[in-house]
Amino acid sequence: MNQNYREKLKRVTTFVFDFDGVLSDGKIYVLPDGDQIRGTSVKDGYALQYALKKGFRIAVISGGVSETMRLRYQNFPNMEIYLRVSQKVPVFNQFLEKHQLITDEVLYMGDDMPDYQLMQLAGVKTCPADACEEIKSISEYISFQKGGEGCVRDIIEQTLKAQGKWGEDDAYQF
Repeated sequence: MNQNYREKLKRVTTFVFDFDGVLSDGKIYVLPDGDQIRGTSVKDGYALQYALKKGFRIAVISGGVSETMRLRYQNFPNMEIYLRVSQKVPVFNQFLEKHQLITDEVLYMGDDMPDYQLMQLAGVKTCPADACEEIKSISEYISFQKGGEGCVRDIIEQTLKAQGKWGEDDAYQF
Protein backbone atom coordinates (compact mmCIF):
# COMPACT_ATOMS: atom_id res chain seq x y z
CA MET A 1 0.00 0.00 0.00
CA ASN A 2 1.42 3.36 -0.96
CA GLN A 3 0.78 6.95 0.09
CA ASN A 4 -0.97 7.66 -3.22
CA TYR A 5 -3.59 5.06 -2.27
CA ARG A 6 -4.28 6.78 1.07
CA GLU A 7 -4.66 10.13 -0.70
CA LYS A 8 -7.13 8.61 -3.16
CA LEU A 9 -9.33 7.44 -0.27
CA LYS A 10 -9.93 11.09 0.65
CA ARG A 11 -11.77 11.62 -2.67
CA VAL A 12 -14.05 8.57 -2.43
CA THR A 13 -17.79 9.31 -2.31
CA THR A 14 -18.99 5.97 -3.61
CA PHE A 15 -18.33 2.29 -2.94
CA VAL A 16 -19.15 -0.40 -5.49
CA PHE A 17 -18.82 -4.05 -4.54
CA ASP A 18 -19.12 -7.44 -6.16
CA PHE A 19 -21.25 -9.79 -4.07
CA ASP A 20 -19.93 -13.36 -4.40
CA GLY A 21 -16.44 -13.52 -2.94
CA VAL A 22 -16.49 -9.94 -1.64
CA LEU A 23 -19.66 -9.37 0.39
CA SER A 24 -20.08 -13.13 0.73
CA ASP A 25 -17.58 -15.84 1.50
CA GLY A 26 -18.02 -17.35 -1.97
CA LYS A 27 -19.92 -20.41 -0.76
CA ILE A 28 -23.38 -21.03 -2.17
CA TYR A 29 -25.94 -23.29 -0.52
CA VAL A 30 -28.78 -24.33 -2.81
CA LEU A 31 -32.19 -24.85 -1.20
CA PRO A 32 -34.75 -27.43 -2.43
CA ASP A 33 -36.77 -24.64 -4.10
CA GLY A 34 -33.68 -23.59 -6.07
CA ASP A 35 -32.95 -20.41 -4.13
CA GLN A 36 -29.37 -19.89 -3.06
CA ILE A 37 -28.03 -18.76 0.30
CA ARG A 38 -24.68 -17.06 0.82
CA GLY A 39 -22.78 -16.25 4.01
CA THR A 40 -22.14 -12.57 4.77
CA SER A 41 -20.41 -10.70 7.59
CA VAL A 42 -22.29 -8.70 10.21
CA LYS A 43 -19.22 -6.45 10.51
CA ASP A 44 -19.37 -5.71 6.78
CA GLY A 45 -23.08 -4.95 7.26
CA TYR A 46 -22.36 -2.47 10.04
CA ALA A 47 -19.76 -0.66 7.95
CA LEU A 48 -22.14 -0.49 4.97
CA GLN A 49 -24.96 1.04 7.00
CA TYR A 50 -22.56 3.47 8.68
CA ALA A 51 -21.14 4.62 5.33
CA LEU A 52 -24.68 5.16 4.06
CA LYS A 53 -25.48 7.17 7.20
CA LYS A 54 -22.41 9.30 6.44
CA GLY A 55 -23.73 10.09 2.95
CA PHE A 56 -21.69 7.69 0.83
CA ARG A 57 -23.28 5.98 -2.17
CA ILE A 58 -23.08 2.19 -2.25
CA ALA A 59 -23.87 -0.19 -5.09
CA VAL A 60 -23.53 -3.93 -5.56
CA ILE A 61 -23.03 -5.22 -9.08
CA SER A 62 -23.20 -9.00 -9.29
CA GLY A 63 -23.75 -11.78 -11.75
CA GLY A 64 -25.52 -13.65 -8.94
CA VAL A 65 -29.14 -14.65 -9.34
CA SER A 66 -30.51 -15.16 -5.83
CA GLU A 67 -33.21 -12.90 -4.45
CA THR A 68 -31.78 -13.52 -0.95
CA MET A 69 -28.87 -11.29 -1.98
CA ARG A 70 -31.27 -8.37 -2.43
CA LEU A 71 -33.15 -9.26 0.76
CA ARG A 72 -29.94 -9.06 2.81
CA TYR A 73 -29.72 -5.32 2.14
CA GLN A 74 -33.38 -4.38 1.72
CA ASN A 75 -33.32 -2.24 4.88
CA PHE A 76 -30.17 -0.36 3.91
CA PRO A 77 -31.53 2.96 2.59
CA ASN A 78 -30.35 4.04 -0.85
CA MET A 79 -28.10 1.03 -1.42
CA GLU A 80 -28.42 0.02 -5.07
CA ILE A 81 -28.37 -3.68 -5.94
CA TYR A 82 -27.82 -4.90 -9.50
CA LEU A 83 -28.18 -8.68 -9.89
CA ARG A 84 -27.96 -11.05 -12.85
CA VAL A 85 -25.42 -8.75 -14.51
CA SER A 86 -23.51 -10.57 -17.24
CA GLN A 87 -21.44 -7.52 -18.28
CA LYS A 88 -20.56 -5.25 -15.39
CA VAL A 89 -18.99 -2.31 -17.26
CA PRO A 90 -22.21 -1.04 -18.90
CA VAL A 91 -24.08 -1.22 -15.57
CA PHE A 92 -21.21 0.60 -13.84
CA ASN A 93 -21.21 3.33 -16.51
CA GLN A 94 -24.99 3.76 -16.17
CA PHE A 95 -24.60 4.02 -12.39
CA LEU A 96 -21.93 6.73 -12.84
CA GLU A 97 -24.12 8.65 -15.26
CA LYS A 98 -27.22 8.35 -13.06
CA HIS A 99 -25.37 9.92 -10.11
CA GLN A 100 -23.13 12.25 -12.17
CA LEU A 101 -19.99 10.66 -10.75
CA ILE A 102 -16.45 10.70 -12.01
CA THR A 103 -14.38 7.54 -11.65
CA ASP A 104 -11.93 9.17 -9.21
CA GLU A 105 -14.76 9.24 -6.63
CA VAL A 106 -15.45 5.52 -6.89
CA LEU A 107 -13.81 2.69 -4.97
CA TYR A 108 -14.44 -0.79 -6.36
CA MET A 109 -13.76 -4.09 -4.64
CA GLY A 110 -13.82 -7.24 -6.74
CA ASP A 111 -12.31 -10.69 -6.42
CA ASP A 112 -12.40 -12.60 -9.71
CA MET A 113 -12.14 -12.35 -13.48
CA PRO A 114 -15.66 -10.94 -14.10
CA ASP A 115 -14.52 -7.87 -12.08
CA TYR A 116 -11.34 -7.24 -14.07
CA GLN A 117 -12.63 -4.79 -16.70
CA LEU A 118 -14.74 -2.81 -14.25
CA MET A 119 -11.85 -2.56 -11.78
CA GLN A 120 -9.70 -0.95 -14.43
CA LEU A 121 -12.22 1.92 -14.62
CA ALA A 122 -12.52 2.60 -10.88
CA GLY A 123 -10.63 5.41 -9.19
CA VAL A 124 -9.53 3.11 -6.36
CA LYS A 125 -9.08 -0.61 -7.04
CA THR A 126 -9.26 -3.00 -4.09
CA CYS A 127 -9.77 -6.69 -3.42
CA PRO A 128 -10.10 -9.22 -0.59
CA ALA A 129 -7.15 -11.33 0.58
CA ASP A 130 -8.42 -14.38 -1.31
CA ALA A 131 -8.95 -12.70 -4.70
CA CYS A 132 -7.51 -14.34 -7.81
CA GLU A 133 -4.00 -13.34 -8.86
CA GLU A 134 -5.14 -11.30 -11.88
CA ILE A 135 -7.30 -9.10 -9.64
CA LYS A 136 -4.56 -8.78 -7.02
CA SER A 137 -2.14 -7.66 -9.73
CA ILE A 138 -4.25 -4.56 -10.58
CA SER A 139 -5.37 -3.75 -7.03
CA GLU A 140 -4.00 -0.75 -5.20
CA TYR A 141 -4.96 -2.36 -1.92
CA ILE A 142 -5.39 -6.02 -0.97
CA SER A 143 -7.34 -6.38 2.26
CA PHE A 144 -5.96 -8.59 4.99
CA GLN A 145 -9.50 -10.03 5.26
CA LYS A 146 -11.09 -12.60 2.96
CA GLY A 147 -14.35 -12.15 1.06
CA GLY A 148 -17.37 -12.33 3.36
CA GLU A 149 -15.10 -12.15 6.39
CA GLY A 150 -14.59 -8.41 6.87
CA CYS A 151 -12.85 -7.11 3.74
CA VAL A 152 -15.69 -4.64 3.11
CA ARG A 153 -15.51 -3.38 6.71
CA ASP A 154 -11.74 -3.01 6.29
CA ILE A 155 -11.93 -0.79 3.21
CA ILE A 156 -14.90 1.29 4.40
CA GLU A 157 -13.25 1.88 7.77
CA GLN A 158 -9.98 2.95 6.10
CA THR A 159 -11.84 5.35 3.80
CA LEU A 160 -13.91 6.93 6.55
CA LYS A 161 -10.81 7.28 8.75
CA ALA A 162 -8.93 8.97 5.89
CA GLN A 163 -11.81 11.45 5.67
CA GLY A 164 -12.15 11.94 9.44
CA LYS A 165 -15.65 10.41 9.47
CA TRP A 166 -15.08 7.17 11.40
CA GLY A 167 -16.08 6.76 15.06
CA GLU A 168 -18.05 9.97 15.44
CA ASP A 169 -20.95 10.14 17.92
CA ASP A 170 -23.38 8.64 15.42
CA ALA A 171 -21.29 5.46 15.21
CA TYR A 172 -22.76 4.13 18.45
CA GLN A 173 -26.37 3.86 17.33
CA PHE A 174 -28.34 2.50 14.39
